[in-house]
Amino acid sequence: MSPAGRIQAAIDLLAAIADQPRRPADAIANDFFRARRFIGAGDRRAVSELAWGVVRQQLRLDWHLARVGAPATPRLALAAGLLLAEGWTPAQLAGHFAGDRFAPAPLDPAEVDAVRRLAGTPLVHPEMPDGVRLNLPDWALPGLQARFGERLAAEAAAMEQTAPVDLRANLLRTTRDAARLALAAEGIAAEPTPLSPWGLRVADRRPVAATKAFQDGLVEVQDEGSQLVALLTDARPGMRVADYCAGAAGKTLALAAAMGNRGHIVACDVSAPRLEGAGRRLRRAGVDNAERHLLVPGDKWRKRRGASFDRVLVDAPCTGSGTWRRNPDARTRTTARDLEELAAKQTAILDDASDLVRPGGRLVYATCSLLPEEDEMQIERFLARHPRFVACPVPALWAGLRPDVPPPATTDALALSPARHGTDGFFVAVLERRP
Repeated sequence: MSPAGRIQAAIDLLAAIADQPRRPADAIANDFFRARRFIGAGDRRAVSELAWGVVRQQLRLDWHLARVGAPATPRLALAAGLLLAEGWTPAQLAGHFAGDRFAPAPLDPAEVDAVRRLAGTPLVHPEMPDGVRLNLPDWALPGLQARFGERLAAEAAAMEQTAPVDLRANLLRTTRDAARLALAAEGIAAEPTPLSPWGLRVADRRPVAATKAFQDGLVEVQDEGSQLVALLTDARPGMRVADYCAGAAGKTLALAAAMGNRGHIVACDVSAPRLEGAGRRLRRAGVDNAERHLLVPGDKWRKRRGASFDRVLVDAPCTGSGTWRRNPDARTRTTARDLEELAAKQTAILDDASDLVRPGGRLVYATCSLLPEEDEMQIERFLARHPRFVACPVPALWAGLRPDVPPPATTDALALSPARHGTDGFFVAVLERRP
């Protein structure tokens, strides 16, 4: 594709994303490229980078366009991104919006005027309100300010960066060192992660899923923070473990590896398609101590299995604010109402899952959120409702699991963040049921 053709394809992709504002942008992009198989791998990457540059800066670009009285159309949003974030000139834009075959149509007079007024303006403008300046939505700003205080600007900047590719070595099939060598043999350099004992980090975005190491189940794609959720669950061989919100079973896989395939895991979810995908991943990884259970209204499974699990992991549905560097569209796709509804859902899930924990067992609550409303505040309310549970301080747990690595937490719970820990934003609290 020509550079102008890539720009037109990016405009088309942005239009598809705008037409489905509640659907994740990565899912829309997958469908977009699947319907255009003529776009080669290199062009796909270039088109994706153009579109994701706009998605990542949407709050700021929308502000700039509103400031000059222009609509935030996909064409103008991409033009504004190239002007303000990439340093293009109006002449460069005009040369690519030329109306040639596969190129965008020429800029109309209103677009030309908007481009002229935007040219030379800094992306981060001194007149921007705090949320737009930090590239954070207004609905999340109070919670993030409460979380980070004076460190908010640094954390906001880290959330704008492209996340690395983190892998987890599957100990059922290999070791971390052997997995690293297998990847190197295929031209992919990876370094051990500093916190997870199973993790490998690939600095640039490489097609890991196409490697033999991945297809043979030696590695799984999993952020280091997510690996630490599984680590702190402390599932051991012979235990009975429930992954209550298993989804596609990323953490189930890690738990099974930690247990050495000994004991029993139940991967639960409310989505049959997700559990079906989990089955494929479990088979590829060589997991044979896990079963899947679909949670449905009126299901008596939870009552029959009450107080029978040594570990119950609740990786709760949340706003995903900790993953904004991977899913930048969620900044504008999620709303204050979503936060309110998700918090209520988290409360109900915690209450239900707690019934499965045996006396002396542990309930592990995790989110990929940076917002206190979904994290510490949930745990405080849960402990008030359920006095039979007590918090297990993470530093003490960490000392038993990673004695040679300084703990990434100093309080009862673990709160990971991109700037401080280099991971996605995760929250983990470990609660023990009194005997």
